[in-house]
Amino acid sequence: MLDATTRSGGTATASPRAAATELVATVPPRTTAELTAESDTTAAVPLGFTARCTRVLLSPWSRLSLLVALLSAAAACVLAYQPQKLLTHGWPPQLGGATAAVVFAVAYGLCTVPFVPRPLLNLAAGALFGSVLGTGVALAGTVLGGAMAFGLGRALGQDALRPLLRGRWLKAADGQLSRHGFRSMMAARLFPGVPFWAANYCAAVSRMRWAPFLIATALGSVPNTAAYVVAGARASRPTSPAFLIAMALIAVPTVAGAVVAWRKRHHLRTAPETTAVD
Repeated sequence: MLDATTRSGGTATASPRAAATELVATVPPRTTAELTAESDTTAAVPLGFTARCTRVLLSPWSRLSLLVALLSAAAACVLAYQPQKLLTHGWPPQLGGATAAVVFAVAYGLCTVPFVPRPLLNLAAGALFGSVLGTGVALAGTVLGGAMAFGLGRALGQDALRPLLRGRWLKAADGQLSRHGFRSMMAARLFPGVPFWAANYCAAVSRMRWAPFLIATALGSVPNTAAYVVAGARASRPTSPAFLIAMALIAVPTVAGAVVAWRKRHHLRTAPETTAVD
């Protein structure tokens, strides 16, 4: 529809509404593929520097590197301070009673994270606190140290290490820990041939849950821990019945565990590779 011709030149011009209608009619409709491509282009805008750094720092291998760095630093601190001096120099005189027990339990747990042998710490607990209190303090430190190692391994190492479980033995061990967490951890704690730190980090990489791990650690560590603590408390009398019984409780489970592991080795070879959680 045209407006009236102008008096000056007589040229007919379209009204604004008609011009807008004609413009819309001339633009072809956009297909779904074109809209999707535009949205993908918008989403592909490069991330900012902060976002890229955050993604790199939170990647599985970055977290695993952080775990290795923390364990290395902790091991260096242990070598520098030498906690085994407690066996020869005794506990600092300014600490005593319940405070000393709490401090020792925390130090015990921290020392087990960077691979300090528990038998050495158990002997120190017995020498410093006696059989009864030393056993309680050592068990508290054992559970604390196991929880810290399990948490660090689960948060910083699991995502990077799980894709590497490709061998048959590795898959079988992972499946055993994941399906039968409590039973597997009880066996690892009862038989002293399995290093404490190795059981902690293997359980962390598997799909074992927190509750079976902590309960099995607390219960399964009692016999071995008590034996070493009693041995440390009675070390000054190596011919006493208590010391001899403690040494027998240390030796017998070790031999029994080696025999059982040898006889049951075929289960790891034939175990299914599924890894369902308990």
